Amino acid sequence: MRRITAWCLSAALLLGGLSGCGTARQSTAQTQAAVSWSDMQPTDSVDLEYAECFSVDHYDGGYSLITVKDDARYLVVPENASVPVGLDADIVVLQQPLDSIYLVSSSVMDQFVALDALDSIALSGTRAEGWYLDEAKQAMQTGRIAYAGKYSAPDYEKILAANCGLAIENTMIYHTPEVKEQLERFGIPVLVERSSYESGPLARLEWLKFWGILLGKEELAEQEFARQVERLAPLAGQAPTGKRCAFFSITANNLANVRKGGDYVAQMIEMAGGDYVFADLTDNGNNLSTMNLPLEDFYAGAKDADVLLYNSTIEGVVHTTEELVAKCPLLAEFKAVQSGSVWCTTQSFFQQSTALVDFVLDLHRVFTENDPADLQFLRKVE
Repeated sequence: MRRITAWCLSAALLLGGLSGCGTARQSTAQTQAAVSWSDMQPTDSVDLEYAECFSVDHYDGGYSLITVKDDARYLVVPENASVPVGLDADIVVLQQPLDSIYLVSSSVMDQFVALDALDSIALSGTRAEGWYLDEAKQAMQTGRIAYAGKYSAPDYEKILAANCGLAIENTMIYHTPEVKEQLERFGIPVLVERSSYESGPLARLEWLKFWGILLGKEELAEQEFARQVERLAPLAGQAPTGKRCAFFSITANNLANVRKGGDYVAQMIEMAGGDYVFADLTDNGNNLSTMNLPLEDFYAGAKDADVLLYNSTIEGVVHTTEELVAKCPLLAEFKAVQSGSVWCTTQSFFQQSTALVDFVLDLHRVFTENDPADLQFLRKVE
């Protein structure tokens, strides 16, 4: 079988990627009579409280049209339902059930776990050792999920052999458009998710609803999102703590990498009652959420911060004050270092996309308690 698949792959590539070998996912058997897209009208829309980068319209028969801002439209077609005739050329058809997924956008994995949909993923764009989510790491170690190459160099043979039904990418795929085009030529729909373009933490979390619709778990997604938002209720209306906080890492070339003002991490600091010291740091001409500062500028902005949060996801974990000061001797003069209020994020921080509320609650405890223990995302730098 692998020999046949390999031959088909080679032939398809030589012929411009035609999917005639039959290795790409074929649509589920359709038992419903064909309907005309021009005759279909939306019945209602999904209520989104925070997210701005997608919208969803429901149609009779269980169809859902998802529009991703500045990108694409996706029609979710129920299992055994027919694909409407006369669809607009730009609409990508996603026929349920969506399984054998090739997941490249790592922040999505945690949302699939929250929706009890890990079994829908067959292939990963991250190796086992690159996962800090226990569920994902274990699934790869046991062979339930296989590594199929990173976004720029997918293993087409493995993807085709798995009868892949959907590739979930982030916007990095636009740096290698030929990969997206090749997957599509094989008959594999490509969905480019944009949750990282949401400005706030709850907006990012609300993408649970997006995946719930795709996976046929819309009610569960609504419930989980509401549960997470409710956990923040005790913080609503509380007075600011007055604690000034910096979130940073020190790069290999001796710069301080910080979040821009208005970034979702900065917003979480404020939601927890803190005051982000670089709140006035504005866009420097790109869409990145971070920027590198000379150490002198970082010193000027953060030396009097009450709390320092070291981002371990970029340059690795810092365990001791000595390790931290070794990276940047100037830090020895910082108020938070001298008072012992330096914390390091766990390396799972950015992959645990459904636990943003936990990070806010962790921060609130750091701001209001004396050496809180058993935090989920923060470890004290001693």
